[in-house]
Amino acid sequence: MSYTIQAQARTEIGKGSSRRLRHAGKVPAVIYGKGKEPISIVFDHKDIINIQANEDFYTSTLTIVVDGKEVGVSVQAMQRHVFKPLIEHVDFVYA
Repeated sequence: MSYTIQAQARTEIGKGSSRRLRHAGKVPAVIYGKGKEPISIVFDHKDIINIQANEDFYTSTLTIVVDGKEVGVSVQAMQRHVFKPLIEHVDFVYA
């Protein structure tokens, strides 16, 4: 199954900016890989909370649309809230 996530590039980085995004129902993330420039992105929490429950989400190539440009990625790491069903940050690697 293929997954597509709509995202926006973010210019503000840091702890305070990430906290503001999380309180607004967004998930900060980063896309990185060898030989390519890392991209800091943000997307809606509702876009990922249901699809991350599928097992093939972690093993298949995902498509992230960053400001109209499609990027093929796979999930490298995901940080979750300690006891709430919330995703706090996602690391993607170029596919």
